[in-house]
Amino acid sequence: MNKWCGTGRLTKDPDIRATSDTNVARFTIACDRRFKKDGENADFISCVGFGKTAEFIEKYVRKGTKLEIVGRIQTGSYEKDGREIYTTDVVVEEANFAESKKASEERKSAETETDGFINVSLEDAGELPFA
Repeated sequence: MNKWCGTGRLTKDPDIRATSDTNVARFTIACDRRFKKDGENADFISCVGFGKTAEFIEKYVRKGTKLEIVGRIQTGSYEKDGREIYTTDVVVEEANFAESKKASEERKSAETETDGFINVSLEDAGELPFA
């Protein structure tokens, strides 16, 4: 049985394309590792969804959205510049939100307010390694 299940956040907005047959959504999710080793704390999983799944992804999913994905592993290859390139993707069969809309909005709000920086008082500056 070829079945893959994972939970992660989109690393960037999905790439949506329409073909003559169906819609295609390509995206990557970052899945946290249970045990962290040597600074590696996430795996980046390439995913592809077709048809109704692609339409759902296009309409509701953006960078940072946490999803539960169920699908199957699919491998492939193509030639580029005379070299054979091998690919591994999860073909998405089910995609569900893994957090509430409220939690998602609170996370985005917190990221926007801090811009990735932490406010440090002058009293704490003595404990910083570069102070």
